[in-house]
Amino acid sequence: MSPPSLSPAARQWLSDAGKALSQGRPDLAEQPLKRVLAEAPGFANAQFLFGIACQMRGDNITAVEYMRKAAKQRPDDPSILTNLGGALYDSGSTEEAFVCLRRATELAPTQASNWYNLGKALKLQWQLDEAADALRRALDLDERHIAARNTLADIFTIRGNIPDAVTEYRKVLALQPDEALAWHGLANLKTESLTPADAKQIRHILQNQQLPPDARVLLGFSLYKALEDQHEYRGAFEALREANALKRKLVPWDAAAEHAHVEDIVGAFRHPLPAPLDPTLGHEVIFIASLPRSGSTLVEHILASHPLVEGANEISDLSQILEEESKQRGKDFPHWVTDATAGDWARLGKNYLARTARWRIKRPYFTDKGLQNWQWIGAIRAMLPGAKIIDCHRDPVETCFACYRQLFSEGTYFSYDLKDLASYYNDYQKLSDHWQEHYPDKVFDLAYEKLVQEPEAQIRHLLAFCQLPFDVACLSPHQTQRDVHSTASAAQVRQPIRGDTARSPHYRDFLAPLIQHLDH
Repeated sequence: MSPPSLSPAARQWLSDAGKALSQGRPDLAEQPLKRVLAEAPGFANAQFLFGIACQMRGDNITAVEYMRKAAKQRPDDPSILTNLGGALYDSGSTEEAFVCLRRATELAPTQASNWYNLGKALKLQWQLDEAADALRRALDLDERHIAARNTLADIFTIRGNIPDAVTEYRKVLALQPDEALAWHGLANLKTESLTPADAKQIRHILQNQQLPPDARVLLGFSLYKALEDQHEYRGAFEALREANALKRKLVPWDAAAEHAHVEDIVGAFRHPLPAPLDPTLGHEVIFIASLPRSGSTLVEHILASHPLVEGANEISDLSQILEEESKQRGKDFPHWVTDATAGDWARLGKNYLARTARWRIKRPYFTDKGLQNWQWIGAIRAMLPGAKIIDCHRDPVETCFACYRQLFSEGTYFSYDLKDLASYYNDYQKLSDHWQEHYPDKVFDLAYEKLVQEPEAQIRHLLAFCQLPFDVACLSPHQTQRDVHSTASAAQVRQPIRGDTARSPHYRDFLAPLIQHLDH
């Protein structure tokens, strides 16, 4: 209840702001909260709610500032602490975030939302066992906590426990039949068929004209999967086309700028690199370079089945190092490449090895399959001349259509338009050809189709290139138990290697804009 020192007008502003936030409208809450804070700058409730409004619109720095003020006055308020923990996490202060999140569960152990917030943050840090425990605590307290159940299902997917993932998603849909994230989670497993009843239910939900765009996109991709499972290819493609068209409106993408960037990379690495100070630097690293949906997760899973190799999934250390160097030099990559000396490259390579040391604790080698690696092969060769690089590629039409069928969690904005996809693939192909021309013995050219048609021969070649002794476990990667962070492939890599994964032949008539713009 508002203290008597607040004027009646301020109490009304506070009430109005609370209602706006409960309706998901931080834009309507900020002005009344600013008026309250102008009248009573130290009023903790207004500080907290203003922090919530900032957090909801993505301004986590300001959110932390105001929530800290509120927490200073009410240090044992679990609601303030759990929200402050979330804002701290999103602003990059993970250690302090977990102190707040854990403290909130201690102060209010019967509050399901506190356990969910802790579990969600732990999952993002890939502390999956503890995350699952926290989410189960949330569900013990509130079995209808939809977000907790969806997140637990995601963890089951990552862990390869597909039956339990399906069970959790189905529980969500039993509780809330229009829950778009659960429908998409189920569809995104790829290996589980959706039924005619599922397709009917999704179509019914899509008739709701009040659906937010993000939910409509999720459901559109799910309907595509449901209809394809029934071999209704025309309807499936129409659902996919509509979902992609809507998603394309929601994301920024400039194909011309991307093409210019690739041209700049070709130009920057046209001339020989400086002789490395240590030609063996980075021998512990195996980089996998590919476009999405080209078999990179399978290749990594094969390598991670080897007793000497740790699979690190899609890590961001290389991109962060190049970005930091660009900021320091005041030039975007690759415009500083020709200025870099052998000493500069060695410094960056050692930085990378220091930042990735956690992946060499159990095994001496590790994989890095960042989705931008194909653009950075020149930089990799300069920074880490001893590293192994695998260029994994797939049929252009199949690759692009596989991307078009996939709703990515973030980034990958080129994939929601067929012409954009063709342009991006053409850029990839140009740069791939450039690397093969300049570093023919240093970049292993691996065709996905060959890998699945003659797996043993290709896997033997792959291991030999990586200077790894042959290990029979690599021939049965589906039996390897490890976390696979790409939920789009997590279920598929648990199955034996198979050669009948192509989907584009069913849709060739609808893919003319793609095929027409691909360089052949």
